Amino acid sequence: MQIALCNEVIAGMEFGRQCEFAAILGYDGLEVAPFTLGEEPHLLPAARRAEVRRAAADAGIAITGLHWLLVKPAGLSITAADPAQRARTLDVMRRHVDLCAELGGSVLVHGSPAQRRVPEGEERAEARKRGADAFAAIAENAEKAGVTYCIEALAPPEANFITSIAEAAAIVRAIGSPAVRTMLDCSAAGKAERESIPELLRRWLPTGLLAHIQVNDRNRRGPGQGEERFAPIFATLRELGYDRCVAVEPFDYQPDGPATAARAIGYIRGILESLS
Repeated sequence: MQIALCNEVIAGMEFGRQCEFAAILGYDGLEVAPFTLGEEPHLLPAARRAEVRRAAADAGIAITGLHWLLVKPAGLSITAADPAQRARTLDVMRRHVDLCAELGGSVLVHGSPAQRRVPEGEERAEARKRGADAFAAIAENAEKAGVTYCIEALAPPEANFITSIAEAAAIVRAIGSPAVRTMLDCSAAGKAERESIPELLRRWLPTGLLAHIQVNDRNRRGPGQGEERFAPIFATLRELGYDRCVAVEPFDYQPDGPATAARAIGYIRGILESLS
């Protein structure tokens, strides 16, 4: 079980320094938010991609995948009716699949709530279908690239489309591709789901539909900085034989990003040691 840090937590550092800092703290990898790499990360030049790979290799840390995929460039939406906007969005999604594979990552996490909102009223059903179809449209690309594209459930009011793991899993089942799966974000699940996180893991991991975990407290701070108890979560992951990556993704950095990253990995490593 690898532990990765979502790199926007320390985005104030140059990327090479991010890699060095995360490795020193004890992380196995970085899960990269493309918007931290540039204004048009899907068009990242070959030289810059090589530089990113080299920075991670020099620090002895993996790039485990990508997340928060559609922040940049501006104006993307998987639910938009405008054909040009939709085509541009699908192009960015496909290019991010290739970017992930080229950087050595194995998983993409599609959250991006602002870029999947659906309107109220008569157009709601059509927008939801367009959103689901967008994931189907990139499935073959993900298969060819050898990566897993995860549909993330997010809690209301942040999102109004795909707000439960069950909703995400239904889309995954309909697509029927081994490269499209769902995932569990602890903060979102803690706010939106009726079951506890260990119960959700026992329900969904054995189905094979859930392929990734992000850890954070429902208060949006790092693990160990709120009410959620993570020892039962990691114990359940061990019990179920989960051997993929777990990514640390807080949103509220207290007292700051570097300190949040340090506290989170110390807390998690302590739990893992106690379970050994």
